[in-house]
Amino acid sequence: MRALVFVVLLLAGCATAIGTPYAPADKKGYGYTDTQIEANRFRVTFAGDGATPPQVVEDFALLRAAELALANGYDWLRVIYRDTQFEEKGGVGLGAGFGTGSYGRHSGVDVGVGGNLGTVGARKFYTTRMEVLFGKGAKPEGDDAGEVYDARSVADTIRTRIDAADAPS
Repeated sequence: MRALVFVVLLLAGCATAIGTPYAPADKKGYGYTDTQIEANRFRVTFAGDGATPPQVVEDFALLRAAELALANGYDWLRVIYRDTQFEEKGGVGLGAGFGTGSYGRHSGVDVGVGGNLGTVGARKFYTTRMEVLFGKGAKPEGDDAGEVYDARSVADTIRTRIDAADAPS
């Protein structure tokens, strides 16, 4: 019976370690959100859980931007701001300390030494925020920043990667 409970818990742990799926943000805030700023300008955010790698979080934010461009009749998008950050959550903080002192009627000198040994088992939760500008027609050439993308190509490429990752092995 103990072995069965262990296997069930192990499988449950594995099931939750797949990362945040590409979907609107859930109650915990994991997934994508978007805000229209102007007719052709959006702010897009994708927040991943502790099992979602930063590359996937960035791809999902870019995919959402491409979908918004296409849904609003645009052909290309320019990323004018992009930032990926992480927050460490969970884990156990470790520290060490040493001290001496005086007791009763005896006096002495107090000495203390301490230190932070870090956190063990913490997970990094990545979030990508970007602001994008959409345009119609041919993608602008000669962009020095290299942040102009064909919306259809981005959407197709990232969706193909998602489908390949979801396919059974």
